[in-house]
Amino acid sequence: MAHTDTYNSAAWLVDRHVDAGRGDRIAVRCDAVSTTYAEVQRQLFRVQGALAGLGVGAGERVALVLNDDLTFAAWFLGAQRSGVVPVPLSTMLTSAELGTIVADSGATTVVVSAPYAESIGTIVDAAPDVRHVIVDDDKVVSDTTLSWGSFTEVEEMPVAATTAESPAFWLYSSGTTGTPKGVMHVHGSPRATAETYAQHVLQTGPDDRFLSVAKLFFAYGLGNSLTFPFAVGATAILNPHPPTPSSFMELIAAERPTLFFSSPGFCAALLDAGAPAGTFESLRATVTAGESLPADVQTRFAALTGQPVLDGIGSTELLHIFISNTLDAQAPGSSGTIVPGYVAELRGEDGRPVPEPDTPGFLHVQGPSAARGYWQREEATAAAFLDGWVRTGDVYTRSPDDNWTFLGRNNDMIKAGGIWVSPAEVESALIEHPDVLEVAVVGAPNTDGLEEVVAFVVPASGARPDPAQLEQHCRDRMAAFKRPRRIVVVDELPKTATGKIRRFALRERLESAT
Repeated sequence: MAHTDTYNSAAWLVDRHVDAGRGDRIAVRCDAVSTTYAEVQRQLFRVQGALAGLGVGAGERVALVLNDDLTFAAWFLGAQRSGVVPVPLSTMLTSAELGTIVADSGATTVVVSAPYAESIGTIVDAAPDVRHVIVDDDKVVSDTTLSWGSFTEVEEMPVAATTAESPAFWLYSSGTTGTPKGVMHVHGSPRATAETYAQHVLQTGPDDRFLSVAKLFFAYGLGNSLTFPFAVGATAILNPHPPTPSSFMELIAAERPTLFFSSPGFCAALLDAGAPAGTFESLRATVTAGESLPADVQTRFAALTGQPVLDGIGSTELLHIFISNTLDAQAPGSSGTIVPGYVAELRGEDGRPVPEPDTPGFLHVQGPSAARGYWQREEATAAAFLDGWVRTGDVYTRSPDDNWTFLGRNNDMIKAGGIWVSPAEVESALIEHPDVLEVAVVGAPNTDGLEEVVAFVVPASGARPDPAQLEQHCRDRMAAFKRPRRIVVVDELPKTATGKIRRFALRERLESAT
């Protein structure tokens, strides 16, 4: 696919199947309702008609504050089919946070699901470029908003004359280290993830059924629940409701997905919930990403499901997973091997490649799905996108047999007693204790101003972790300099909308307590 050839991501994901006579295949299952590819295409036409009627032109941004349902798929793909740039936003953000991001994006149109209609006033006040607000429920429409139900279907709409390099959509980074940034992706990016990770690692096919805990508004969920199923004419099982272990066990039993996409924390929660026998019998694999998957959780979840659990690492900047365990080979505690189509290397503080295996370094990646930079963030773009490489901000090691192991984010590594400590390693040890559901490890200064290891622990159901017992548990498993000097039991860990632990918030909590 030459960069100058006409190409549109939405047409590749939807029109291709209809044109090939596959329009009657089920594209989406949502709340037990089936929608075919032909019906999805008609919804794309409807979105295009709405945009044209509102005077929204190619290159303009449309902010989406939508649940995971057919409306999301229609607006995300329909906008791209017209050359308009959709900007999915987290439904977990506050009104003020949404307003800040909509203003930053310069979006002229905002589309919201009814539960978030109360945010509209704050968003519009903060974002002067907004001209139109559309709500997906007639019951909550006001004098200043439009009802999605008022836009009728149209016969057909043309595909914009885009190329693989044309702007397609923006995703705002999850903000683990501060203010989110708009990551700009092009029309060729989704297909690149489908033809690398989905094809080579997951070996996806038209009979697969995809179910994701991660929502469509960020990169991991977008691949899981839209790009990958639509790329092969398969079925996406969308869940517009907040994910809980009990609701997902029911959903898995009812919809019988073949591929389940989760976060490590949600896998731990499912283990803690005690799933009935046979709940996961339809699965052929589980995928995890977002945080490093502790070896103990990987082993236990694989035993529970009877199928492989594939941990991997991806990023918003690279759109999906680029290092992963495979169906044929899983290394518990490791992110696996490089996905075909990508290149990775570790670099030291001097920017030069780390020559020896098992030596920590900063992870740099090249691949066909890399973003084109951050919207209006020249310094951040220059720091992260270097001569065709993406500097991920992760610290890794590579084994002699080419397995890659996550140690932590570059600003999460802890220097205790003058020696670097990986928070992921300490977390993996603590998660093995039966009283521990989740754990996050950070570095914080002690009374002498020296950095020490601090662990925040979430108890398993019905458990009351004893810090002294946990300390002994660590003493039995790791060198003295790695052991937590403080163990804090908490009800929950602060997380971003994408499920990543906000370690900087934990460090701030410790600083404010001193």
